Amino acid sequence: MKQLSASLLIPALVVASASSLHAQDALLSISGTVREKGTQQVLPGVSVSVKGSTAGTLSDENGQFALKAKLRFPFTLVFNILGYEARELEIASGSQPIAVQLESKAIAVNEVVVSASRVEESRLTSPVAIEKLDIRAIKETPAPSFYDALENVKGVQMTTSSLTFKVPNSRGFNIPNNFRFMQLVDGVDMQAATLGVPLGNAIGPTELDIASVEITPGAASALYGMNAINGMANLSTKSPFTYQGLSVYQKLGVNHVDGRDRDPSLLTESAVRWAQALGKAGRWAYKVNLSYLRGTDWLADTQTDQNPQNLPSANPRFPELSGASNPAADLWNRYGDDNAGNVAITIPYNGRTETFNVRRTGYYERDLANPTVRNIKADASLHYKLTDKLELAYGYRFGLMDGVFQRGNKIQLDGVTVSSHKLELRGQDFTARAYLLLENTGDSYNLNPLALNLDLQNGSNAAWGSRFRTALQGQLGAGASLPDAMRQARTAADQGRAVPGTPEFAALKQQIIKTNNWDSGVNVPGAPVPGGAALIQRSRTYHTDFLWNLGPRVRFADVVVGADARLYEVIPDGNNFVDFSRPLSERTTPGGRNQYYQKIGGFGQLTRRLLQDRLKLTASLRLDYNPEFSPKLNPRVAAVYTVAAHHHLRASYQNGWRFPSLFEALSFVNNGNVRRVGGLARVNRGLNYLDNSYTLASISTFNAAVNAYVAANAGTTAQQAALRPEIRERLQVANLTTQEPEQINAYEVGYRSVLLDNRLSIDADAYYNIYSGFLGQVEVSVPKNAAGQQVGVGSDEAVLAALATNRATRQDRYRVYTNARNRYRSYGSTLGLTYNFYQKFTLGGNVNFNDISDNQQADIFVTGFNTPRWVTNLSFGNREVVPNLGFNVVWRYQTSFQWESPLANGRVPAFQTLDAQVNLRVPALKSTVKVGGTNLLNNRYYQYAAGPTIGGLYYVALTFDNTVLR
Repeated sequence: MKQLSASLLIPALVVASASSLHAQDALLSISGTVREKGTQQVLPGVSVSVKGSTAGTLSDENGQFALKAKLRFPFTLVFNILGYEARELEIASGSQPIAVQLESKAIAVNEVVVSASRVEESRLTSPVAIEKLDIRAIKETPAPSFYDALENVKGVQMTTSSLTFKVPNSRGFNIPNNFRFMQLVDGVDMQAATLGVPLGNAIGPTELDIASVEITPGAASALYGMNAINGMANLSTKSPFTYQGLSVYQKLGVNHVDGRDRDPSLLTESAVRWAQALGKAGRWAYKVNLSYLRGTDWLADTQTDQNPQNLPSANPRFPELSGASNPAADLWNRYGDDNAGNVAITIPYNGRTETFNVRRTGYYERDLANPTVRNIKADASLHYKLTDKLELAYGYRFGLMDGVFQRGNKIQLDGVTVSSHKLELRGQDFTARAYLLLENTGDSYNLNPLALNLDLQNGSNAAWGSRFRTALQGQLGAGASLPDAMRQARTAADQGRAVPGTPEFAALKQQIIKTNNWDSGVNVPGAPVPGGAALIQRSRTYHTDFLWNLGPRVRFADVVVGADARLYEVIPDGNNFVDFSRPLSERTTPGGRNQYYQKIGGFGQLTRRLLQDRLKLTASLRLDYNPEFSPKLNPRVAAVYTVAAHHHLRASYQNGWRFPSLFEALSFVNNGNVRRVGGLARVNRGLNYLDNSYTLASISTFNAAVNAYVAANAGTTAQQAALRPEIRERLQVANLTTQEPEQINAYEVGYRSVLLDNRLSIDADAYYNIYSGFLGQVEVSVPKNAAGQQVGVGSDEAVLAALATNRATRQDRYRVYTNARNRYRSYGSTLGLTYNFYQKFTLGGNVNFNDISDNQQADIFVTGFNTPRWVTNLSFGNREVVPNLGFNVVWRYQTSFQWESPLANGRVPAFQTLDAQVNLRVPALKSTVKVGGTNLLNNRYYQYAAGPTIGGLYYVALTFDNTVLR
């Protein structure tokens, strides 16, 4: 804590040292006119800014601008507007009004990016792969929002969890709760701390306030630390000094047009932005943004069985129980039918004693999740220019969202809120900021414990199993076939079960989702529900950082230094997060001491240009420290070589570390009598799941061997079979290590060029990543004796505890976040082309390849590369076919791939989509009308196992933008 407290003082020291840098500036007045080269038409709305300063203005409807600021000669003016090549003009002395001409360009040639090196640089000479969406690209995208447009960016894989919630990823190991991809909004890490991920753009900028999005599709932890080993997105918003006035946005759309999942539904999104500079000197400025979205969510309703009859956890000795007749089925979008709902049914059958695995009936996602989703966003900021090169700003941001979120289970997000307070001081060569994030999961709930406890209201597993066994024996005795007998037995055992669509079901569901206790106890009809499904997580994130570009202060190289500190504070709820200082018997009682998780870090970067600026060498070194682990170093080296005027080669290497997220480190969740736990030593204390447990996979294999032996050897009991050497050796001791950070070694090469008089853009890269200590989940069982005391693995008592019949009484089961034992090597490449082939007609596209090398030995858990081998995008458009009318069409295709996760496994089929939009600008009304659709042909698809089925979305959007005038 002392280290963290000390680091909080760093930005203040930087601020104090910067106050003497701007004392000799004088008030200057610069004016002029901006026109289009060739046509000589005036250009309104051109951004005119002073390079390296916060001073700036916009040209008016006559193309004229006037700028007053405290400056020193010489300085550089930067002229920039959508669809035109940016131009820089050095002003050496006072002069007559300036006449500037900008050249129209269909392809952005020399974009300035910041994220790759944390300083402004040309994208052509960036040391690593980086993609950028500017305001023009955002307006021209056929996606319904700028965030949806990331799906078409080279190297980016988007996962749609909900209508309101999309998660970006790059270069493999994709999961819907992506801990490995960072998302910044104006420098703020917009992560919902306990959930562990940025909630898409649910708490980010509105459509009216977004200025640009930069994507780094690869490891960025050498400069950003923490959790950016698979990439990062940097979202920047519009300055209220530059973009002033009123903007209004209204979108109407429709989805579910085929009526297969839900009735055709209206989507509506409204947004407003107001920004204004105050006073004659224009030193003060503020902006306010509000937006509201409401729609009907996509539905996950794919019933793929991931526990088919041939697996040991089903009934492999009975081929007649396959397909729809499988009594142990575990369907993707049905809950309560997983291993926690398994009941071992032992009966005499065909002259033998047989044990059948039967799962509880469960409930479908369509009956548990809410169809209507909302997203409310609001932000406001106040800015003050201490000088023309020094700006102080305070910002507040709030987001509320609904949707479906997938972690180890599906979670219905209902009224989740994240808010932030930020104070930032930005100068010409430094930035210092501090911010606070507040997270509250609202009325959210977990679908799996909801389904389990709905079923338990109709009897415990033992009571339900007894009814099933009696009915099964009766049906078989009456001559029914085994599949028919199983179906009839289930109907009998389910008598009195809550039925979706009834008032009784609605009342019981509401009771369970309001109860913050997922433990599943014995239940009888009519009794209070002992288990609940509420997701109550609250946290605070405290963060401070600074960045200082030493610039001319160091002669031999360009030097950048920075540091940051972060502290997570979690409020124990007794169910998801607990006070680990309490005795085991009291941990799950709500309250107790708040839990803390922290890190500090700092970095330095040197850039040197050689060979007449044709070779740019960059080296950076970052040190991160989390008190739970030893200090970690993140080095990066990179080189960019300009072969000729338009040909740029790059190569880089970096090592990156990722500290476990809050949920991976500190969770303590009981769900279906399987406790999901973090991997830190303080969580394991007294539970011993790290060093005294069997893996669940081996327990399933062990029980299948026991059942087969008993069936083949009349008179042998399950206990006798279990102790046989050839059967007991099936049990695998977990031997889990204490959790360590995840590591990546990333190698990348690339090439960029702009050819044919800036009409052809080429961008290619290839990468090779090596992951060590990959973090994932493994389910294990700690054995107990009949008295409930732990016994050592390998003993006879531990072997007998592993029998399926002892599941409830002699096993404590845990799903543990731990490190993989193997190293994983992934590799891939991307190629992007854009060609302005005629007038303003542009043809573009990219192809993405990702793959992973096989390991000879299986790991303790499945890591899940979860990435299609091939993804491609093709686009065709013209931003101005005739004056003020443009269009764009995008076709996307990806190959099928295998998805693996703790919730669901299976094959994701290949799919293709077609998106298009037409936009009409009405300058007289300062408005744009955009009509378009995503997945125009309504080609239904899903992006991951158990994910929602996505259909067509058709929309019309109207934007009124009056920010081009001061």
